Amino acid sequence: MQRILAIVPALNEARNIGAVVDNLKKVSSWLDVLVIDDGSTDQTAEVARSHGANVISLPVNLGIGGAVQTGFLYAVKNHYDVALQVDGDGQHRAEEIQKLIEPILRDRADVTIGSRFLSKTAYKSSWSRRMGIYLLSKTIQSVVRRKYTDPTSGFRAYNQKALRMVSAHYSTDYPEPDAIVTLIKNGVRVIEVSVEMDARISGNSSITPFKSGYYMFKVSLAIILNSMMSRIWPE
Repeated sequence: MQRILAIVPALNEARNIGAVVDNLKKVSSWLDVLVIDDGSTDQTAEVARSHGANVISLPVNLGIGGAVQTGFLYAVKNHYDVALQVDGDGQHRAEEIQKLIEPILRDRADVTIGSRFLSKTAYKSSWSRRMGIYLLSKTIQSVVRRKYTDPTSGFRAYNQKALRMVSAHYSTDYPEPDAIVTLIKNGVRVIEVSVEMDARISGNSSITPFKSGYYMFKVSLAIILNSMMSRIWPE
């Protein structure tokens, strides 16, 4: 029996995290759930524990990269075969997890990315966000010669090989697009899987229009610089 962990980074998600944990446990009873409380000032950690999740509470806010990497380190240390990244705001459907892990369990991929745009889904997003994702997709394609339709998606699964890499080398700020380049450069098989996603259960995204523009510039530059660097694990 494969050991599978769901890593749920969460910052001030007390209103959402209970439903997220419940859905994960209801749909995937074989799944271990680890919530990374990223320095929340609300009751995120307490709510997550009360719904049966294991919780690591970070003393300060590390950002999404540091929070998720904490989960990767936990997965490696505790010898999980597969680790999933699942958002704490309720956007990622627990019933779609099987689609992510099946290619890994069948050894068809080392990393799977849940894509909203690989095929037609019910997901709705703003024109500006779709344009930003499209431009990042083209930037990644220009350096790895492969097309990824949803490079910002945080709904992902990793096998042990990939976990060893991302637990040691992972960007701290908006890491998902940059991680694709790092993984592929180092011989990790990364594929996309079409999934359905929802709007967050409650609250608002921390990504404002101004932050979106800054994010696009910063991540695009990081991708280009990353493509020029040598392999982390040279053969």
